Amino acid sequence: MAAAAGKRAAQLWEGNGLAALAGAGLVEKVLCEAHLPIIDWYARFLNGPQVKPLTPLEKAHLAGRNLIDPFNLLTILGVAGISVAANSHSPYGPGMPGYGRYVGVSFTQDMTSEFFGTFLIPSIVHQDPHYHRMPEATIPRRIVHAIDQVAWTQGDNGKGMVNYADLVGFAFDDEIGNLYVPGQQTNLRASAERYAIDLATAPIDSFITEFAPDVARRIHIRVVLVQRIINQVARTGSTE
Repeated sequence: MAAAAGKRAAQLWEGNGLAALAGAGLVEKVLCEAHLPIIDWYARFLNGPQVKPLTPLEKAHLAGRNLIDPFNLLTILGVAGISVAANSHSPYGPGMPGYGRYVGVSFTQDMTSEFFGTFLIPSIVHQDPHYHRMPEATIPRRIVHAIDQVAWTQGDNGKGMVNYADLVGFAFDDEIGNLYVPGQQTNLRASAERYAIDLATAPIDSFITEFAPDVARRIHIRVVLVQRIINQVARTGSTE
């Protein structure tokens, strides 16, 4: 608006001078467009990722951002505090030592999951680690889409492919967890049960990503926080 006013004043000065201002009237209407972008902080939840092949380095950066996401870290700290306070006789132990062990184990589980599920396996098989929403589809179709993402997802080329990151990554996560998770049974039956639980609870993450933005658009809830809490609860609940 200031630029438009200055430009108009310069035109009057170059033409009839200041005297023309005395009889000046409405000459034209100018639509002033805002030059600063209007930021929609929830657009990334509503629009979703674009179909763009990620390089292995970009997938590594994505895994790192997911790991150190503030909401993820706060969720780990919060769930650890609640769990240790609720059960002081767990394999982690009571008090601050138990709390520290719980936080360390949870963070390591997240790190392992991001390494295999977001970086290594998607890089090897050329899989897109993102979840792509279907906001324009019907509710039943979106529900099916969220569930079948466990087995069938999208490749770097935008075409459908087997979700190796989940089907193979969950097995790697569990076997590595046998090396450091306190109290975790390491026999074949226990491992198979945990693997089945991981597959069964995996759609929860997809449901939140798919539908929570519809709610966030209206009440501005923190989608990431809700998603991280449920992810963390599901993960720690499958380690026994």
